[in-house]
Amino acid sequence: MQPGLPPLNWLRAFEAAARHLSFTGAAAELNMTQSAVSQQIKSLEGHLGQPLFYRRPRTLELTTTGLIYLPVVREAFRTLRRGTRALLGPESNVLQVQSNITFAIYWLAPRIGRFHERHPDIRLNIRTELWEPRDMAEGADVEIRYSLNPAPHLNARLLRKDHYYPVAAPDYAVTLDTLAEQPLFDCSNLMCNWPSWAEEQSLFWPNPHITYCTTYSVSMAIAAGGSGVALAHDTIAAGLLQQGKLVPPFDLRVAMEEAYYILLSTQAQDMPAAHAFVDWLEEEMHLFETELEHLRP
Repeated sequence: MQPGLPPLNWLRAFEAAARHLSFTGAAAELNMTQSAVSQQIKSLEGHLGQPLFYRRPRTLELTTTGLIYLPVVREAFRTLRRGTRALLGPESNVLQVQSNITFAIYWLAPRIGRFHERHPDIRLNIRTELWEPRDMAEGADVEIRYSLNPAPHLNARLLRKDHYYPVAAPDYAVTLDTLAEQPLFDCSNLMCNWPSWAEEQSLFWPNPHITYCTTYSVSMAIAAGGSGVALAHDTIAAGLLQQGKLVPPFDLRVAMEEAYYILLSTQAQDMPAAHAFVDWLEEEMHLFETELEHLRP
């Protein structure tokens, strides 16, 4: 083992790769090539004299050494961030926000101007990811997560629990009897899906044609284009319904298992900007409920 601390960029590559369990995912986040991330990990492993990952065909798996080292590295980065914020002082009002991508596009983006009008001194850095991290998103002060039940240690607050239902283009011809024969679209890896919705309606679908997308943004765009029927829920679909780009062919709504949660990081507990943003989110969500009353049949 070589003496001294490893370079910071090696540690950043390790932490990102461990969070994504993918060199490719880490490379995209760090704006590097996959081979550069892989080389930095190899250099770190050489420095430590021990492997940090098992390289599987489609993913990575942390070795025992990697599992032990990861929390050490994460805590070191947290200490650096806390120290930097303390050095910059209270004038530093930059808030790191991570959001579910479809929520950010269809709910947060149309309303974010109202937050800036109320808090012109707070600057938001908003980033999105397709899949939720295992723990609080690294580097985020506030996270908006679409999830079943966040772990208790994540300090999650329920933001909204919706109902889900089919949506289609306004001129798309479909009835409940012909629905199973249509091209159906959905977001993958969710509890609230076409089979669960059909079961709630006592429908027997032996072999429906379902195309799964990695995000609701894609499946709803396909439906709005008139190519089939997608599942959606109020938080992400209300704007498109209001604009007339989507309509619910029938009023058959089912309560969702997943919900939207707000997560506040440990370092953000004493950040007035973080609490201002969370309070604004909850206030906007109450206003949104009022807006929905005018959209529902």
